[in-house]
Amino acid sequence: MKGLSQSNRQRAQLSLLLGPVTIFLAIFFFTPLLIMLIYSFLMPGLYGGVEWIFYPHNYGRILGFADPTFEFFDPVYIQIFLRSLRIAATTVIITLLVCYPAAFQISRLKENWKNFSLFLIALPFFASLIVRLFIWVLILKKTGFINSTLMSLGIISEPLDMIYTEGATILGMVYIFIPFMFLPLYASVEKLDWTLVKASQDLGANGFQTFFRVILPLTMPGIIGGSILVFIPTLGNFVVPTVLGGAKVLMLGNLIEQQFLSARNWPFGAALSMLVMTGVLVMLFIYIRSETKDGDQSPATK
Repeated sequence: MKGLSQSNRQRAQLSLLLGPVTIFLAIFFFTPLLIMLIYSFLMPGLYGGVEWIFYPHNYGRILGFADPTFEFFDPVYIQIFLRSLRIAATTVIITLLVCYPAAFQISRLKENWKNFSLFLIALPFFASLIVRLFIWVLILKKTGFINSTLMSLGIISEPLDMIYTEGATILGMVYIFIPFMFLPLYASVEKLDWTLVKASQDLGANGFQTFFRVILPLTMPGIIGGSILVFIPTLGNFVVPTVLGGAKVLMLGNLIEQQFLSARNWPFGAALSMLVMTGVLVMLFIYIRSETKDGDQSPATK
């Protein structure tokens, strides 16, 4: 009875701690998400808003089964979706290539230098995102720092077209989301058991074999976690493409913003949002499955 009462007491304490958070999420996250899901299956109003008529063709404008009477399938939405995927995937790859060796280097530093390096990684969070992006505008524009320097040195005769391009958008994404990739990677590298690395070398493995057979699998949770943390916000980001891409680089986030604010087509904007949310849920499911398999295969479970 004593154990049972203690168990009930622990459950009551857990309910008391999680109750406010659960209620908050139910009200301010799941309720708007449910409204968005319902709106995505309604007919758009003539002057904005919605008509309470079941209308699945909002998804058809993207996936290819639009209502031919009122709307049509436009492949431009598929192009925007694929461009968003390409930019998000490129951002993940670049941030991974930058942060992976940096995480190893910082993890081997002395404690004071290690803490200082981590502070520098987190330092951009203390400044406004808009301010940081407009600094890149000043650097990349035709009269900016890079073009002015190259022209003064005689390396180029006319300014380079760097701003309002896909490359500038990717550069801004990488700059913004490097901490999101670095921190999970650093956590995995910090927990790396170097005795396993030395053991593989003692058994005759070369550098490539040690990396692909020992180091890479042990740091894979950080790679997957960092990739998801970078991919998800990059896919739906609209601030960076607006500032650094202009009208030339349209991503899903910009398209959703236009549908809600400019076109006032709320159902179509909701359908686009739900597709993005579906992609996010798929990525989270993959991450959870990988974490579960990693936990099942840990030495403690063997």
